[in-house]
Amino acid sequence: MNLFDDIRALVLTALDEIEAAGGLPAGLDRGAVTVEPPRDAAHGDMATNAAMVLAKPAGLPPRTIAEALAGRLAADPRIASAEVAGPGFLNLRLAPGVWQGLVRAVLTAGAGYGRSALGAGRRVNVEFVSANPTGPMHVGHTRGAVFGDALARLLAFAGWDVTREYYINDGGAQVEVLARSAYERYREAHGLSPEIAEGLYPGDYLIEVGEALKAEYGDRFLNRPESEWLDIVREFATERMMAMIRDDLALLGVEMDVYSSERALYGTGRIEAALDTLRGMGLIYEGVLEPPKGKTPEDWEPREQTLFRSTLHGDDVDRPVKKSDGSWTYFAPDIAYHYEKITRGFDALIDIFGADHGGYVKRMKAAVAALSQGRVPLDIKLIQLVKLWKNGEPFKMSKRAGTFVTLRDVVEQAGPDVTRFVMLTRKNDAALDFDFDKVLEQSKDNPVFYVQYANARVNSVLRRAAEAGLVVDDATLAAADLTRLSHPAELALARKLAEWPRLVEIAARANEPHRVAFYLYELASDFHGLWNRGNDDPALRFVQEGHPDTSRAKIALARSVGVVISAGLGILGVKPVEEMR
Repeated sequence: MNLFDDIRALVLTALDEIEAAGGLPAGLDRGAVTVEPPRDAAHGDMATNAAMVLAKPAGLPPRTIAEALAGRLAADPRIASAEVAGPGFLNLRLAPGVWQGLVRAVLTAGAGYGRSALGAGRRVNVEFVSANPTGPMHVGHTRGAVFGDALARLLAFAGWDVTREYYINDGGAQVEVLARSAYERYREAHGLSPEIAEGLYPGDYLIEVGEALKAEYGDRFLNRPESEWLDIVREFATERMMAMIRDDLALLGVEMDVYSSERALYGTGRIEAALDTLRGMGLIYEGVLEPPKGKTPEDWEPREQTLFRSTLHGDDVDRPVKKSDGSWTYFAPDIAYHYEKITRGFDALIDIFGADHGGYVKRMKAAVAALSQGRVPLDIKLIQLVKLWKNGEPFKMSKRAGTFVTLRDVVEQAGPDVTRFVMLTRKNDAALDFDFDKVLEQSKDNPVFYVQYANARVNSVLRRAAEAGLVVDDATLAAADLTRLSHPAELALARKLAEWPRLVEIAARANEPHRVAFYLYELASDFHGLWNRGNDDPALRFVQEGHPDTSRAKIALARSVGVVISAGLGILGVKPVEEMR
């Protein structure tokens, strides 16, 4: 049930009636007609822009349309009043029975309340994390992992068929560095002093890899030339690093559906096939690029390269796919990988990158637009940095990792649920401060605690009701006499619940799961406000001694809040707390 959609349908029906009566020209496009919460709650429950968007094509003053529409809408029993404001906005107030019925709808739908058919079963691939397999995941990966998983959950809730994918960047020079670093730890396992030269990975996490290499291969590679061990050690170390990454993701409750390897693209003809497809479109050519901005003729050497004509698909400059020495650029396997995702039949692609990939967005979108001939949209979300604080100071780096704070460091101190929620309290492209002291404190300023406390309070209401001998299962509560919910604060809370289905669709359309966290905080705030009113006004308490019918109605409202909080936390990947300790 989406109450905003229901009222919009009522508005469209009223417009049909006005048109049939000759009050509007036939055939007007009504796609831009909306029904949404007013900016100021004092103006009403909902507002529609119908008169404003139809006035110009209809050749009529907005107020003329708005007044005609108001008259039609006011005849519906769901509409308590329809008031024209300003040049032609129409503010609507709904009858109390609508909000009372909303509580019943929430309890009847249960966990399904707010689920949407927006995605219509279309297939979307969400690629996220995709960290280089060279060590444990750091705090930046943590935010990307949380964002990606929450987005996948949100899209599934909104009706998409979602595939979570991890692209293993095992085809570049970084895995060669990993192999050499692991080899030094292998030497160390044999009692030799490791030579951790500049450029190698210094983290202690590779000690275990060195010991495992010794257990597997003995002294076979000691004092042997690199050509004899590099490939074997690279594969061995990469597999160990990916096992570590999977364990790190599991700490956050993140599971991937697919792991794809960059290395698997090389020597298989898959890169060539993707570029041949572009070549067949006239988008691959041999040429020389202009000097990058800021370069002078003295430090710029023009070289003929194989280029992708990405400017035809919105990029600023054409992009090299093969260097002058015949080797592939980093961009070439990425083109092939995305071509492979397109051929798997996805209807939409989403890539989640670190903030340092900002310059990669246009070229990747251009490649997907070309390869899919505009059929498959690609949305790229950039994840900004996380700054860690503890005791009022920046959190120190992890000795085990060598150069950074790991995902495991964060989760072990804050817990997976707190980590996930806090990582979603800012939009993905905004920097985020993660203060270990604040995220664990029990106050309104800590959104994790505030939302969980609301859910715990709902469960405390249910426990107290059961102790009082009241039957409080959802079916019984849904059948309660909800007309007993009449106080403005109670109806206001029901109005907030009505926003949930609409919020889900807005967040899913924009690929913005942080909106769910924001909404949950607002819903919790409204619930706590009603709870606190009950401290001063006994008539607003959820359990009314000696009045079982009234109690059931009020408990139904509290329980409906719990239903929505649980659903929202499920999208965020956070377990609801039933009791605060």
